[in-house]
Amino acid sequence: KSVASATGVHGRRAVFRSDREPTVVAPIALSPSTVAVATAVLFLGGVVAGVNGFGFAAVGTAALASAFDPRTAVVVMLLPLLAANASLAAELRAGDLRPCARRFWPYVLAAVVGAVAGMTLLARIPTRPLTVGLGVFTLGYVAASQRRLPVPGRSFVRQRCFGESTRAKVGLGVVSGAVFGASNVGVQVVAYLRSRDLDRGTFVGVLASVFLGVTALRIGVAAWLGFYRGDVAILSVVGVVPGLLGVAAGKRIRAAIPDAAKRAAALTLLTVLGLKLTVTAGG
Repeated sequence: KSVASATGVHGRRAVFRSDREPTVVAPIALSPSTVAVATAVLFLGGVVAGVNGFGFAAVGTAALASAFDPRTAVVVMLLPLLAANASLAAELRAGDLRPCARRFWPYVLAAVVGAVAGMTLLARIPTRPLTVGLGVFTLGYVAASQRRLPVPGRSFVRQRCFGESTRAKVGLGVVSGAVFGASNVGVQVVAYLRSRDLDRGTFVGVLASVFLGVTALRIGVAAWLGFYRGDVAILSVVGVVPGLLGVAAGKRIRAAIPDAAKRAAALTLLTVLGLKLTVTAGG
């Protein structure tokens, strides 16, 4: 088997075999059309997050993965995701911060460990399985979030996996972090916090705080792995502004939109994106 070598970011040398895909983020050309697509996607994802309190990572990553390499989509989303969740985390009331930290610290700490493993795994997954995985996770997000149709095993999983014991929190945290680290899909985090019967403001604030902390660490891991290079890094920085503008716009219109309409619009969009990713990559 022939072997080729290339000098990566920070002078590290990456060795690739000719019969395998490289394990780095594919380069992109920072053209006006590329910036326009990313800006529109991130603004839309921000609006969804501002209205619902979640969904930015899923919408943004799935839409970007339809236009770019899926590994690139995951990495580009990191800085906008950090900024958007910093904005949403402000909805957590100061008086709730300490009790929430005491209650959820095992889950959050385990999610951090899982996220590091997930980011490392992202460097090793070939493009097609990663694209299919993003599509499947996105459709799973829809299935777990919708309330009209019964999902087989939902009550069993909630009783056995979403408990208040430290063991349950740690186990679910590791799995949640690994999936989020490799795909940006956080349905498992949303589902867990929803099962805790938190009021809306606390739910949004805790969810954003979890994503904020885990994403900050993932950015460091991504930089260490050499994912941030050239135009990928620039596009991620540029994407912060439309993401924040979208979140702000979503917050402004949140109260005017019925809850059922919010959920229906977000889940319909995610279904279309998930099917596109799955069918396109699978074919």
